Parts: sequence; C-alpha cells; structure tokens
Amino acid sequence: MITSEFNTLMIARLICIGLLLCPVLVAQTSENNPRLKAALKIYPAADADKDGVLTLAEAMAYKVKRTGQTDQEHAQATPAPVGGERQVYKQVGDTRLSLYVYKPAGHKADAKTPAIVFFHGGAWKAGNPSQFERQCKYFASRGMVAVTAQYRLTSQNQVKVEDCIEDAKSAMRWVRGHAAELGVDPDRIASGGGSAGGHLGACVSVIDEFDAKTDDLNVSAKPNVMVLFNPALALARDPRMSEIYLARIKADMDAKNLRGPREKVSPLTYASSKQAPCIMFFGTDDSLLEGAELYRTNSVKAGNSCRIVTYVDQGHGFFNLGKYYDLTLAEADKFLVSLGWLPAK
Repeated sequence: MITSEFNTLMIARLICIGLLLCPVLVAQTSENNPRLKAALKIYPAADADKDGVLTLAEAMAYKVKRTGQTDQEHAQATPAPVGGERQVYKQVGDTRLSLYVYKPAGHKADAKTPAIVFFHGGAWKAGNPSQFERQCKYFASRGMVAVTAQYRLTSQNQVKVEDCIEDAKSAMRWVRGHAAELGVDPDRIASGGGSAGGHLGACVSVIDEFDAKTDDLNVSAKPNVMVLFNPALALARDPRMSEIYLARIKADMDAKNLRGPREKVSPLTYASSKQAPCIMFFGTDDSLLEGAELYRTNSVKAGNSCRIVTYVDQGHGFFNLGKYYDLTLAEADKFLVSLGWLPAK
C-alpha cells in the first residue's frame, strides 16, 4: 500500500489487470472496464476533466503525477541507501535483514542522542530502505542517529503481514539493544515510516503480539515517539467507515497475505491504549486519511497526544515529492523540537 510504491502497485494493478480482462484495447473507460470503475471509486481525483468517467489515459497520468515515476522508472528505482552504516539486525533462515545507520558528524558512543527508525512503504510487498535515505541524512545533520530498515516482503519471502510487524519490532529492539555502542539514548527512540511502513511504525507502539522467537523480549520494541507519513492505520471494518474507505483497505491488503484476522494487524484496534506522542502527515486527497482520523479520535479520547498535519490536494505517497519533502520534514523537525529532542533552529 501505501507510499509512492503503493500508488504504483495499486493503480497499475487496477489498470493492467483490467487490460487483461477486457478484450477491447481502445477507448477503455470506467464505463466499460470494471478495474477502471473501481479505480475511479477509490481515486476520484484521477478524473482530470471531472466528467465522471475515468479513461485509461487519465488513470496513467494520475499515477505518474502522484508517484513521480513511470512503470519503468519505478521498477528501476531500487538502490540501497547511500551513506549509512549497514548492520544486519536479524537472520531468518537464509534471509539476512539489514538496517542502515546515519550518525551526526563527529558522533561518539557516549553521546546519548535521540534516534529514529524508519520503515519504507510498498504494500508490505515492495519498496526498500532507500525511501527514507534523505530523511535519515537530514536528521543526522540535526544531531540524531537515524536508521532506515529492511524487512521481509510478502512478495519475495513467502511471509505474511504479521511477519513484517515481527521484523519491525526486531529492528526497534536491535537499535535499543545497541544504544550504548550507537551513542543513542534508549529512552528517546522514535518509530517512523510511510504508508505500509507507517503502519509498521504504529504497530511497534501499540501491538504486543508478533514477537520473534530470537528477540530478547526484555528489550522493549515500543517507540517513545511516532513520526508517520500517510500511514495505514485502520485495516479492519469499523461502523464509522465509508464504503469508499472499505473498498480501499480491501484492495490494499489481500487476505491471502494475512495469517489471522485483519483486526489483529490494524492499529485502530489498539488506538485507545496508552501510547507514545504521534504526528502524522497526509494529503487531503488520500482516502487513507479517513482511517487515520478514526485512529486519532480514539487515541486522543484515551488521553494520548496524536496530531495530523494535512496538505491540500495531495494524494498518497506525496511526502517525498517536490516541496512536500521539505514541508513535512520541517513539521517533523518542529515536533521533535517541541519535545526537547532537537535544538531549536
């Protein structure tokens, strides 16, 4: 789901499968192609001329606008993060999972600085840690230790979403467990992430299940702060949800990629529990915003600090595109300053 990777996967899937199912390869619209009809319902902003009909050309143009990439560019955009120290935090069978650590200039092991751990998006089945390379470099320049982590993907490792959550918890435990050598304050470690990665950044805070057998459970995986970019927070049915939102989450998370019920992996299920302060960034055209607002309502009602910052007319995965990278990062910076984690600029 859920970041620029999600838009590429989701919209491309709706479009390309539609091409396979429909024998008419010209003049395809939401009126004669069920996949384009579904895309119009979930992404109404894709209808550029506002005539109520989504054409194939409009759908493709919308995907490029929101992701900043063509299909070919997206397929090639998988470099490893540059500049971070690579550390293997976990091995599952033959799979070695890495995270990349970015430290402030002149950083020393006795510094005890705050840290942030990012998880990339991509519908739990795509993407890579390089998505948050720039944010890591920025926060390192501000005096934090910043980490971007790999986790197993449902498309590559024959795993389920529950395993993605397990890996995220293992990464958080690795950072806290190595705080002394990393020069990190173990009581000031934030989780971060975008889309599916934002979901993981919330799960490590609110879900007490899905711990790896190899983890030291005496080391907490819970963050002290959450910094989430258009996270997927409501993944199971709730009576307050609109039909459009229900269609979105059903399309986002295929039941075959789950080991148990949706409620178990949906942060909204646990929103009323005690949790770390949270800030989220959303475009107003992102249908996932509806679920995040439900999460915020429950979380604030329970006495937690939970804030959403919105950006007009932006869709899903906007936060790494153009000026919105700078705008969201500036808000995240102010949030951490307000908590005393960063010095005021």
